[in-house]
Amino acid sequence: MQPIAISVDSPEESRDLCKKAGYTFPLLSNPNAATITSYGVLHKDGVGRGHDIARPAEFLVDRTGVVRWRNLTGDIRVRARPEEILEATRMLKQ
Repeated sequence: MQPIAISVDSPEESRDLCKKAGYTFPLLSNPNAATITSYGVLHKDGVGRGHDIARPAEFLVDRTGVVRWRNLTGDIRVRARPEEILEATRMLKQ
């Protein structure tokens, strides 16, 4: 299992964020929001000024691309706790 993040930010912005934050997982750029839209988490004009963003969300996706678990929230400060994600992963392995 590997964490991957997807953002509407440009590849340069994503690269800079990874470097600044010390992320060691891939942060994919999705400036046209196609993937974010397909997962149903596009927040139109989320920061105003016509700039779309992704709603806060976490997904567990299996090797075939099927979403097995998801956590959606309307607040960027509210995320799944690591133990919640680990428990969801354990449940999926049963």
